[in-house]
Order: sequence, then structure tokens, then C-alpha cells
Amino acid sequence: MKKILPLVFLLALFAYIPQKKKKVIFFGDSITQAGVKPGGYITLIDSMCKLEGLSDGYEFIGAGIGGNKVYDLYLRMQEDVLDKHPDIVVIFVGVNDIWHKRTYGTGTDPDKFEKFYQAIINKITENGGRVILCTPACIGEKTDFSNEQDGDLNEYSKIIRQIAAKNKVPLVDLRQIFLAYDQKNNPDNKDRGILTVDRVHLNSTGNQLVADKMWNQIKQY
Repeated sequence: MKKILPLVFLLALFAYIPQKKKKVIFFGDSITQAGVKPGGYITLIDSMCKLEGLSDGYEFIGAGIGGNKVYDLYLRMQEDVLDKHPDIVVIFVGVNDIWHKRTYGTGTDPDKFEKFYQAIINKITENGGRVILCTPACIGEKTDFSNEQDGDLNEYSKIIRQIAAKNKVPLVDLRQIFLAYDQKNNPDNKDRGILTVDRVHLNSTGNQLVADKMWNQIKQY
């Protein structure tokens, strides 16, 4: 009996030791930067996590900067991601690599986009983290494929899908998710106002849709 009591005590003590939370970093541009604000998709994920009684298991951190392209993420990855030792990094980038081609005469060529994207994954995984990839959602919400940069969005989304398959990592295909939602909910073929406020940045419905899809993937990982 005397030997059993210390064992029971140790088991009880172990049961009360708080488990390490999974640290999830959302790595991206202005869409992710806004995600930590009230109603933003990261804030919503945190709320859903708490409602499901899982808040002891996760910590969510936003690492988005407006205007960032894939090479910007690569250049600031050490300080903003790796030094924080994340368990999971959700990579959500690509809109500015495409959008800025027309708006500013800059952007990222597809081959360079793929190389930088893969380099980001390599660095994260080499440092013990896992990744979830996301395709860029939209630059305009018209459903008849008349948005000016639909072709580029489809091309860069295809690149990300191929990278996800090559690396055998999860993918949240927001491009397909947004297209499907708009086709059902945008009968007037509007270029904004269904999931975005300005063709790119998320409104409340868009934030909730992104939060739902990302959270479902994070929980399974």
C-alpha cells in the first residue's frame, strides 16, 4: 500500500501538468494582418476553438503585413516565424504577387513564386514546424470569369496545389471555395460585396468562411 500511494500521487500530479499548446502562426499579407482584428478570421478561429473547449491546446498568432509578396515572407521568416518555434504555419500568400502586376507594374513571376514558396516550406520544416498551404481566394468576385486577373489567380493557385501535393502537406483551396460560394450566392455577378469589401479583403462572411475552412484543417493536423 505504501508503494502504491506515491505512484497514485505521481499519476495525479502528472494529470494536472498543463500540456504544451500547439502554436499556430498565420503567415501572410494584409488579409492576414486584418485577421487578428475583431471579426477577423484569426480572431474567429480563436473564438471557435474556445467554444469547442480546445483553447488549452492551441495558441494562435497572426504574422501578416500589408502588401507582402512571397519573397517578403521569405525575408522576414526568421524573426516573424522561426524564432517563435511554431508547431504549425498556415501560409496564405499570393494575391499581391498577382495583383501588383497590374496595379503597380510589379509582382512575382510564376517560376520565382514557386521557388520562394518552396524555400519557405523547407525552412519551416527544417526547424521542426509543419505547414498548411492556402491558395489565394480572389481579386474580384464576378462569376463569369471576367475578373481581370482570374487567369493569373488560377495559374498561381495551380502552382500551390502542386507544391502541396509534392510536399504531401494539407491544402485549404480558398480559390475553389470562393468560386463555389460566389457561384451560389452572387446571381448579379457583382465584383465585390459577397465575400469581400473591395474585391480582395474579406468582409464578415468571407472572414467566417476562411475561419471555418482553416480551423477544420488545423484540428485534423
